[in-house]
Amino acid sequence: MRSLRPWSWFAGYYPASLIKASAEVDLPADRPYVFGYHPHGIIGMGAFATFATESTGFSEAFPGIKPHLLTLASNFHIPLYRDLLLSLGICSVSKKSCINILSSGPGSAITIVIGGAAESLAARPGTADLTLKRRLGFIKVAIQQGASLVPVFSFGENDIYDQLSNEKGTTIYKMQKTFQRIFGFTLPLFHGRGLLTYNVGLLPFRHPIVSVVGRPIAVNQTDKPTKEYVEQVQAQYIEELVRIWDTYKDTYARERTSELKLVD
Repeated sequence: MRSLRPWSWFAGYYPASLIKASAEVDLPADRPYVFGYHPHGIIGMGAFATFATESTGFSEAFPGIKPHLLTLASNFHIPLYRDLLLSLGICSVSKKSCINILSSGPGSAITIVIGGAAESLAARPGTADLTLKRRLGFIKVAIQQGASLVPVFSFGENDIYDQLSNEKGTTIYKMQKTFQRIFGFTLPLFHGRGLLTYNVGLLPFRHPIVSVVGRPIAVNQTDKPTKEYVEQVQAQYIEELVRIWDTYKDTYARERTSELKLVD
């Protein structure tokens, strides 16, 4: 299912691609992995193309690694859509699901779009505002399962849709945050292009999405990691993520309007 031709057409529309951040990015299939994907964007098209399909060549780049893109549990309540997700190896982002996958054997991997709904509200072309400072849960799970952490920065993810102004403090922003608290997700007021027009519609703009996979961060497995150790690993993770940005921003983000920011 992951290798069907329509997925290649899907990735080719942008186009979406996958590269390693350096020659040092080697992921031996003798351990589990937690991929952290940034930024969320409006929908996370690059995450889907790279980790739920073979359209960007994931298995060729990382043989033996079995990726599972994670999403909200509520998505599995929709008939037929649920079956499509499961056929692509997409699973719930619940802690129980993460543990079940990571403990299933060497080479098992999960991909979490770290910023979630909060980050989607800041997704705008030319920007890279990440919700990451207080996101420690995925790091704690990785430590408990002895899984190496792999940061992924996807250049272009924020450039395929535009979003109406919703600065903090505005009525729109307050309504979106209230919706998020109630339902667990939010509704960015976005637009792309149409079939016959280039400035109004729900189709994403055609803009390259390049997912850069960073160097893995090994952890010391422990069932009860201290807060200090979790924060230490987080600092290493952020350092590698920033390194990816600084290395490739002038190649894949030449039209940026701001630099990488950790906003929350």
